Amino acid sequence: MEKIRKGDQVIVLSGRDKGRHGAVIAVVGGGEVLVENINRVKRHTKPNPQANKPGGIVEKEMPLPLSKVALFNPATKKGDRVGIKKLADGKKVRFFKSNGEVIDA
Repeated sequence: MEKIRKGDQVIVLSGRDKGRHGAVIAVVGGGEVLVENINRVKRHTKPNPQANKPGGIVEKEMPLPLSKVALFNPATKKGDRVGIKKLADGKKVRFFKSNGEVIDA
């Protein structure tokens, strides 16, 4: 079970975008995440007439390592660690380590 999933609100812990938060666009294999409007870079691309793509400078998000982001806890307004526990009915859920609040019921 993944601790951070697509659609989660995360906060950046270190680097150029430290303190900013946004939603996870995708979880990339190898322990990396794409976060909207975070870690944006400019890429100079060649035009590709076969794919009907114009050339120019394209701004896009690059993946961040999972260790540089934390799940945003709305109760504390801070980044928080996540744990996984099994409920009485056998269902696995994620919870915040600081206050024990269940994330996905």
